[in-house]
Amino acid sequence: MGNGLLQSIADNVVFVLVCVAVAAALFLIAYGTEKQVQKKNGVTERILSTRKITMIGLFSALAVILHMLDFPVPFLAPGFYQLDFSEIPALVGAFAFGPVAGVMIEFCKILLKLVIKGTSTAFVGDLANFVIGCSLVLPASMIYLFRKTKKRAVVACVAGTVIMTVFGSAFNGVYLLPAFSKLFGMPLDAIIAAGAEINGNIHSVATFAVFAVAPFNVIKGVAASAVTMMIYKPLSPILKNANPVMERPAGSVSESGNA
Repeated sequence: MGNGLLQSIADNVVFVLVCVAVAAALFLIAYGTEKQVQKKNGVTERILSTRKITMIGLFSALAVILHMLDFPVPFLAPGFYQLDFSEIPALVGAFAFGPVAGVMIEFCKILLKLVIKGTSTAFVGDLANFVIGCSLVLPASMIYLFRKTKKRAVVACVAGTVIMTVFGSAFNGVYLLPAFSKLFGMPLDAIIAAGAEINGNIHSVATFAVFAVAPFNVIKGVAASAVTMMIYKPLSPILKNANPVMERPAGSVSESGNA
């Protein structure tokens, strides 16, 4: 019994360290990208100015509200997969204020959710939401950052959705589902069986990722992207006033072509 307890503690410590490492890596990628664009454009603005931090707080609050309004999608995946639209404020914030802001909104959203509601998935679902959300928001905002036009915004959202679907499915199959099984105490066979009840093509972790996780992420990415494309243009003037030092990258099209 003592050895089992020690092993459980060790597993949880390792998982927490993985969470911290992933969050740090995503932040560094976002920070490095913004610094590169600033250097190219001769901008000296701080990555996290006071105005940006204020807006990150606002968008994080909106994101956590949407995150806690999650709901199951029983025709796609078992009930412990909950769909939410918290990536919408994160994606809008990332388009307006850069990739670092997008990652910070995702991170703060999860922290706020844990403080308010706690976890029901041994923190595995929280890590999944953060990492997979960033796999949409980070690449999309990085693509948009280099050329802020409506066409580039569409390309960014499509690319982000594809990356989130592929990465999210692989990450679930390779790491998250085994981690959930170990930390939550639910055998992998039981997880696969729950998926098989919904889709007869599911008979392994790999097919669970392909037939349950992938379509789940497609729906999430398409919905977040579509809403962002609809609301970002009307919000853009307000957000630019909130962040007056926002710069258009060199070589971008005229103001009429901006997204």
